[in-house]
Amino acid sequence: MKGSHVRCDLYESPLTVPIPTPHINGIGAATPDHDIHHAFIGWAAAQLSDPREQAIFARMAERAGIEHRWSVLPRGADGGSPICAGGFYAQGMPPTSERMKLYAETAPELAVEAVSNLPEIPDPASITHLVVASCTGFTAPGLDQLVARRLGLKGSVERTLVGFMGCYGAVTALRNAYHIVRSEPEARVLVITTELSTLHLQPDAALEPLLAMLLFGDGAAAAIVSAEPNGLAMGRQFAATLPESHDLIQWHVGDTGFAMHLSGEVPGRIGDALASAEFRSAICNGEGPDAVDSWAVHGGGRSILDAVEKGLDLGPDALAISRDILREKGNMSSATLMFALERIMREPPAGQGLAIAFGPGLAAEGFEYRSA
Repeated sequence: MKGSHVRCDLYESPLTVPIPTPHINGIGAATPDHDIHHAFIGWAAAQLSDPREQAIFARMAERAGIEHRWSVLPRGADGGSPICAGGFYAQGMPPTSERMKLYAETAPELAVEAVSNLPEIPDPASITHLVVASCTGFTAPGLDQLVARRLGLKGSVERTLVGFMGCYGAVTALRNAYHIVRSEPEARVLVITTELSTLHLQPDAALEPLLAMLLFGDGAAAAIVSAEPNGLAMGRQFAATLPESHDLIQWHVGDTGFAMHLSGEVPGRIGDALASAEFRSAICNGEGPDAVDSWAVHGGGRSILDAVEKGLDLGPDALAISRDILREKGNMSSATLMFALERIMREPPAGQGLAIAFGPGLAAEGFEYRSA
């Protein structure tokens, strides 16, 4: 019609829908009740024939900052460690098949225990998504399905299994939950990390691999992530990879379990990277460490935490929670960061915080959080 000015400018006046802020509403954590740390130290020291290496191992074990590591492995016939008479490793190194059988039996139990330790146990009918992270075992049906069945989750729950990513697997799992909630505001995501590192003792008689095995223990943690504004609000996600570092952390599936290669260069490379302006800016979003009130850092080892503290010029108490977790439970791979976040949620308000974990790549992955 002549003179008509009817228009339909949909793109000039879009219908905007607010994007919800995902929150970690609560975290539950669980470890087995079998402390194997000192038994391992005795076994490992006996593998070394060189008195000089024995002295180095003893000194490093004393300085490791670890007092306990917990294991799902059954006690021996006399109630002692897995290496004693009747223990899992008493007759030598079991094949990977036997280790995976034990994983399938015990990993779901520990995961369910972590869920039962949530501050508020969720109604199974309320869970819309399940994200499970684990790098210490394989089974089919997967750990996600085994846990879903034990918890009585609906068959319609959408499941994601994060596997074999190593120590930053918790970040990946929580990041999946973060994006799910941002796209589906009504979602209620159950995130679980379960690691049984003590299933993978190796028949090594060399100093470096024995020192690597000195770090690892078993643990599981569970979190609820939703748009409900309580707990820790999740913010910016980040990932950064160090160049020419892909061979520093390796995890090989062998005939006798999974063999970890952890280079002694890792702490130094992490410290140097964090001291560089480019890497530090990527992690701290250009604001600098002073803008962070609390730190949830994966306790990969005392030297890793020392490198983070030095590289970011942090105060002596900044990583106290991460050091406590390391001392009490060792390095539980992907579950470790969740234990630190759980402790932070039980402390006074966290303010503005940063969660970060390091793993194969060599990569740093994490996210910002703040008290709701």
